[in-house]
Amino acid sequence: MGKDVDAIPARFGDGVDVGRLQWEAPKLVFRGATRRVFEGEALKGLVADEADLVLADGSRFTLGSVQAARWAQAILHPPGRLDKLGVKAGMAVAIENLDDADFAAELADRAAFSNALGELDILFYGADSAGDLARIPDLIPRLAERGALWIVSLKGRLLRVKDIEVMAAAKTHGLVDNKVCSFSETRTALRFTRRR
Repeated sequence: MGKDVDAIPARFGDGVDVGRLQWEAPKLVFRGATRRVFEGEALKGLVADEADLVLADGSRFTLGSVQAARWAQAILHPPGRLDKLGVKAGMAVAIENLDDADFAAELADRAAFSNALGELDILFYGADSAGDLARIPDLIPRLAERGALWIVSLKGRLLRVKDIEVMAAAKTHGLVDNKVCSFSETRTALRFTRRR
């Protein structure tokens, strides 16, 4: 859930520049004549000052008043993993075929685990093989009418099934993909819901 904008005027202690500004937590990167990376302490005290996003060292990026405020909010209060995955307090959730104790603990703090058929708001399912993908039709009846199935797979060098294979398997059973999210350093997640 990063932010990205081109042709942004910037002012630094050593001069002015125009370039591309990107926010991909935890880094703010400016690519102009010189590449500059800001993270950690450099982002503390960041503010929106009218049309500018202003860092603690005085660096200024002119984004416009609305965008400067949005960027400041996103950088100072980035959404957590559960927010990105759409998990709200009190939702009925389940984890299947996904061995991630940290995620299970994180999820337990916000939602309620359930095995009730047809009542899950969100089901997180680990799928790293054709055999795992073949189980998708067995998972659908566990979802509430507007429930979502997040299929979580390995990515990068660990990849065993491609996103296109995951999407094809889900679509075969009447599901539509509507969001992708980085789940962890090693996994990605695709969200599917029933076709309406």
